[in-house]
Amino acid sequence: MKKGIPLVAVGHATSLLLAITFTLCVIFDLLFPEMAMYQVWLKLLPGFEWLSWQSFFLGLIESWAYGLSLIH
Repeated sequence: MKKGIPLVAVGHATSLLLAITFTLCVIFDLLFPEMAMYQVWLKLLPGFEWLSWQSFFLGLIESWAYGLSLIH
């Protein structure tokens, strides 16, 4: 029997953390546009543009994928 934390669980937990963080940052940028950080997302997430539903979901999927990249 293996001991320790399964790497897949760590990947999914990281993915969830990144997806939640991305969503909270988008909400923050919408509430406080003078302090917006969306320029960072434009550099980190290929294809992301500010802001449409398609772009939001693309950013969400890419954030999730970055977390899953830990397990490969």
